Amino acid sequence: MIRPQRYRKLQQARGWVLFLVVSSSVVWAQGRGRGPAGPPPTPKAAAPVDLTGYWVSLVTEDWRWRMVTPAKGDYASVPLNPEGRKVADGWDPAKDEAAGEQCRSYGAAGLMRVPGRVHIYWESDTALRVDTDAGTQTRTFHFGAPAGAAAPPSWQGTSIADWETMPSGRGILGAPDVGAPTGALKVTTTHLRPGYLRKNGVPYSENTILTEYYNATKEPNGDQWLIVTTIVNDPKYLNQPFITSTHFKKEPGDAKWNPTPCSSR
Repeated sequence: MIRPQRYRKLQQARGWVLFLVVSSSVVWAQGRGRGPAGPPPTPKAAAPVDLTGYWVSLVTEDWRWRMVTPAKGDYASVPLNPEGRKVADGWDPAKDEAAGEQCRSYGAAGLMRVPGRVHIYWESDTALRVDTDAGTQTRTFHFGAPAGAAAPPSWQGTSIADWETMPSGRGILGAPDVGAPTGALKVTTTHLRPGYLRKNGVPYSENTILTEYYNATKEPNGDQWLIVTTIVNDPKYLNQPFITSTHFKKEPGDAKWNPTPCSSR
């Protein structure tokens, strides 16, 4: 059960998009007419919130679909269209194993829902890296387009990140709220291989656009929480966006880090 205070912070984090739409024109207007400025800080230096460290997932919702492999055909709460239901009804883990595709449920669109631990750290001044012990996966969030030729589709795809901030000490739409978050990370991921939203074959396609918002909060008792809001848009298999919120608690170090391979069952 999420405590009321945590729930309030989650609701504040979900209000980012609304705040940014309203405030963007004001920020643009304020910037007009200013003289030349120095080079902007790197994304690492400009981070409005610290997401780095080791985090363990706390399953506060969807226990029956996350803690065990659901039964074949159990895709409740996922807005699958008829084609998506057909694919899910045909799930065959033995076939995935024979094809060497045991990692289908560890692709980016479903990875953060897999119970386990994540390690977030700066790979460079312009790239934030996320490692997971479940499935031993690696995601890289690039601030700006990655250098080199476009990468082929993969389980983790290509992720472009950007900081989204609001004035410190102000709430949604500028209302006073000292406890409001001061920044969030937005990540957009494309170029994905087809995978599963759940281990029992609930599909997402190569056309998927994944949008995520990462926000960290700190409780009065010192606990630190990471809230990941995930929006999966897939015109091939979904009738509408599939939205989830996943919670992680910060750990003091890597003592419980336990990399495990992908599993199709």
